[in-house]
Amino acid sequence: MTSTERLRFGVDLVTFFHSGFWGVEDYDGIIALSRNEPRAFWDKILNAVQASGVTGVELTFSPFNWQDATKTYGSVEKFAAELSRRGLTLASGFFAELEAAGDFTEASAQAAIIDKAEKYAEFLKACGSDIMVIGAPLRQTLGAQPVQFFDFEQARKIADFLNRLGAALYVKGVRLALHTEAHSIFAAARDVDLLMLLTDPAYVHMCPDTAHIIIAGSDPLQLVDRHHERVIIAHWKDALGPMPADTVIDEHIHDRHRPYFCGFGLGRVDWPGWARLLRDRGYEGWAILELDAAPDPVGDIASGLTLVRQALLPIYR
Repeated sequence: MTSTERLRFGVDLVTFFHSGFWGVEDYDGIIALSRNEPRAFWDKILNAVQASGVTGVELTFSPFNWQDATKTYGSVEKFAAELSRRGLTLASGFFAELEAAGDFTEASAQAAIIDKAEKYAEFLKACGSDIMVIGAPLRQTLGAQPVQFFDFEQARKIADFLNRLGAALYVKGVRLALHTEAHSIFAAARDVDLLMLLTDPAYVHMCPDTAHIIIAGSDPLQLVDRHHERVIIAHWKDALGPMPADTVIDEHIHDRHRPYFCGFGLGRVDWPGWARLLRDRGYEGWAILELDAAPDPVGDIASGLTLVRQALLPIYR
């Protein structure tokens, strides 16, 4: 088996959430396009993914989610056919409901989340994917009142739910992978270590995002090395450095992240070291070359893929 077969490259559709790519003024314009011309909207995305050279797709939030795709093409099977005829595969699907749920300790809230995740899992399985990437709940802004500590007891409650969610997805033939989203409870090294300790490795896996780990102030290579056996998919992305500790964490936090992300190979990630780590730990699977809202997504993804093939795959071999 060659290195290119052991590592498969894809892209998260958040990469296409830039107004410049669509020729509109702002994000509202993107939403309007997706609603007014859904078929042209989705065809443009899938054609762009194909043109970039990667072979995998990770679905994300609306207007790039599984419900939108199914509605646009008429059925799960027809969407899968659109991927297939372009030589594409559904690598994974991002599930954002947990991050948006806030306090989900109530049994009714947890049941609702599991129900949504199970429906998503059925879609993923029907399209040939078996990985659901899940964003964790956000942390609280430093100094906010009343203070909410992410301590052992709180982590235990969340871990218990993640175990049950992972078990429910397993029944559907899909694996749960926690994404290291900066400013969530699963990004900084101590937080990742805590939740990895408390969750069952049979049902809760990991999707490290190199850039998010860096802007959370941690080292992605050290962190992934400690938990390499839990990694089933990874987001390969670069970042300029850590964000300030007192960054405001609210509904605009993802917008605040974007200035800290940068082109592949232009930031703090030790890519040769990353390739050696994955090689030495025997990682095989999807590498998602994700860029948040890239103005030239096709060019940026293609450039990243070229760097990977020329500089990193020789190391990985």
